[in-house]
Amino acid sequence: MKLLVIHGPNLNLLGQREPEIYGKETLENINVLIKDECKKLGFKVEIKQFSCEGDIVDCIGKGEYDGLIINPAAYTHTSLAIADAIASVNKPAVEVHLSNIYKRESIRQKSLIAPVVKGQISGFGKYSYKLAVAYFAEI
Repeated sequence: MKLLVIHGPNLNLLGQREPEIYGKETLENINVLIKDECKKLGFKVEIKQFSCEGDIVDCIGKGEYDGLIINPAAYTHTSLAIADAIASVNKPAVEVHLSNIYKRESIRQKSLIAPVVKGQISGFGKYSYKLAVAYFAEI
């Protein structure tokens, strides 16, 4: 199993950006957690962070993975292009969020990505990613 993990815009600022919402973990720490979980399961993993929507779409479209874990960040609520890319490759995908998007502002409570993924995990901080990796161990 090869997983592709995509972090969306501003996630490179984790640890300093609104820690009361996103926590104090850095993206580097989250990536270590993901890598450790994948290693335990014998999975290969590629982790990317993009700020530009087109870069995310291009990466998804290459299809060089068996499963996708994506935190589209703000693009969750705005990007039909990312949703279309996920739907087009026809590979299992899980949407993750550090914060519980349903406890946030109303604009952040609608996901354009949710209809094209197997499921969504939100509100568990860095463990949202760990839960997503665990899903792939079960399929």
